[in-house]
Amino acid sequence: MSSNFVRAALIAAAAGAALSVAACAGRGPADVDGARIAAADREPGNWMSHGRPYDEQRFSPLDKINADNVKDLGLAWYADLDTSRGQEATPIVVDGTLYVSTAWSMVKAYDAATGKPLWAYDPQVSRDVAVKACCDAVNRGVAVWKGKVYVGVLDGRLVALDAATGREAWSVVTVDQSQPYTITGAPRVVKGKVIIGNGGAEFGVRGYVTAYDAATGKQVWRFYTVPGDPAQGFESKAMEMAAQTWTGEWWKLGGGGTVWDSIVYDPALDLLYIGVGNGAPWNQFYRSPGGGDNLFLSSIVALRPDTGEYVWHFQETPGETWDFTATQQIILADLNIDGKQRKVAMQAPKNGFFYVIDRETGKFVSAKPYAPVNWATGVDAATGRPIEVPEARFYKTGKLFMSTPGAAGAHSWQPMAFNPKTGLVYIPEQELTFPYVHAADWKPAPRGFNNALDGVPTVLPADPKIRRMALDGEKGNLIAYDPVAQKEVWRVPHLGPWNGGVLTTAGNLVLQGSAAGSFNAYRADNGAPLWSAEAQTAVMGGPMSYTVNGEQYIAVMAGWGGVFPMPPGVLALKTGNEYNRSRLLVYKLGGRTQLPPAVLPEPRELDPPPATAKPAVVEQGKALYTRYCAACHGDAAVSGHLVADLRYSGYLASEEWFEVVLDGKLGSLGMAAFAVAINRDEAAAIRDYVIQRAHEDKALPYMVAPPETAAAAR
Repeated sequence: MSSNFVRAALIAAAAGAALSVAACAGRGPADVDGARIAAADREPGNWMSHGRPYDEQRFSPLDKINADNVKDLGLAWYADLDTSRGQEATPIVVDGTLYVSTAWSMVKAYDAATGKPLWAYDPQVSRDVAVKACCDAVNRGVAVWKGKVYVGVLDGRLVALDAATGREAWSVVTVDQSQPYTITGAPRVVKGKVIIGNGGAEFGVRGYVTAYDAATGKQVWRFYTVPGDPAQGFESKAMEMAAQTWTGEWWKLGGGGTVWDSIVYDPALDLLYIGVGNGAPWNQFYRSPGGGDNLFLSSIVALRPDTGEYVWHFQETPGETWDFTATQQIILADLNIDGKQRKVAMQAPKNGFFYVIDRETGKFVSAKPYAPVNWATGVDAATGRPIEVPEARFYKTGKLFMSTPGAAGAHSWQPMAFNPKTGLVYIPEQELTFPYVHAADWKPAPRGFNNALDGVPTVLPADPKIRRMALDGEKGNLIAYDPVAQKEVWRVPHLGPWNGGVLTTAGNLVLQGSAAGSFNAYRADNGAPLWSAEAQTAVMGGPMSYTVNGEQYIAVMAGWGGVFPMPPGVLALKTGNEYNRSRLLVYKLGGRTQLPPAVLPEPRELDPPPATAKPAVVEQGKALYTRYCAACHGDAAVSGHLVADLRYSGYLASEEWFEVVLDGKLGSLGMAAFAVAINRDEAAAIRDYVIQRAHEDKALPYMVAPPETAAAAR
């Protein structure tokens, strides 16, 4: 090679680097648009959207940290957060600044290399809004676009912040705040429009997704996912079509179908894909008594991003009745199937089947179980419809049906990842059952978890042998899955379920946190464990990777929370999590920062007041507790290390119990007033049940959660 050629090449490289630096230097904070996101591979050091590029693959082309040297990974910096709820966000990094949301919809910006705080924003969410949230006061991340940072707020607002200062640029209310709507998902920005959905199907709302002008906050369009009252007319032809698949007066119960997580855009096809959730209530007998597919529940729906116009749909669970959402992450990829390159959408939803769908047409390609499934024997290859077992329709048989997967799903919100080098999808899989029992003469109630199931027969009994069997039956795994062959390639078992989201990289790595409190790296090709770091708390968020000044970093949010530590109660203790902290953890090769020593709360003995109530009163309290309290405080009054464990409550022996339960004395800590739902005698019966449970558990230390702390109530 001639010296002139070498010199020319060096000059060209230097010029290119200078232009790159100049371009970056000329940009303002978060100066991101659709062209940059679509061309994300040209800027592998940035992570500008929720799943990096629009395709949501969560694959980083960075390889300075790789399977050969990941053993040298160490903590570069960390930031303790001012909440002690679940942390589910994926950080965004643009040109050296890291933006992240935390629980209670707060947003923070840091210098991505040093961890220096740049600004913080608190939307001042009233803590008693948590009563509307089925699954903790979490937030899954922000979006950035042309100098603004966008966050969906738990109380139903969508807020735009100035990326340089964190000050509000605009704020709009996206829901009827008199109804039990919430927002926990990350917004997406497509063609200058901020797309946001909502949650609340467990409490009886009607789902929709809305687009707002990114510059002004003005509403551009709204697409409803289930039809409303036919007498009021339909918002679109899609809703008129969907109404043909419903019966009864579903609109009086909301219908459900909330879009609480997955939203993904294909710029080549100019299609927006949304994942639609479960029915409201879960039990189809009450929602649509004559049956029917109940569109667009549990469906992937393709829309035109400019107008919200319906294009196609694919329904994964027709007549959904088990909380089998299709809100889980949708990954776009081009796969070689039967010798032909196909543009596909891939999803591992709650129902346990891995779906490959043609994303141009919505036509079914393939589906196989990626986890144990007993509610269906398979998926019909011609129609894409599941082949249900008769027992699964519990409201028809009148018998308890123990479904696998259960309502928590074989895969929940924790993001999976696709590595185009290995051709594998990496899934945070879990194996959990759920007891479905039809509730006779059910009627919706305020503040209640309105799923129209009879929860009382499903409450775990005090018998330690039965509880131990339930605990031992829980599993969680990291699964590498071949989407073309529809088969598992390798797996890594975890102590229990509810483990973290996944990142995969060009360095032949898969990174995932665990509920037991570690952050781990594995070989992407064969799953061999390569590295692990103690995080001192559960690591649930989706990791991401970025560079600053040529140094590669890997960041992940840590903090225990979400739905699993709440309603399942004692079952949540199987995961190995001992205490909840909220942190942002950032690693690099040779990082030498140390976390402070972990300080666990001292366990204390249960010391409840005397149990003097009559058995009939305790049974009444059990039914009321199951309906109104268990969603947060846990099945059988056992907390999953997140919110207050009522068995320890000092209010059990005090008249202040009624001030807390009925009047909202602790509303500032998240405990809403329940006087709208129950009276004083019913509140007393709930207390009698909790006292009885505390006495039953005094001799069972493995069922005793650490006592609540002030931080746990934040």
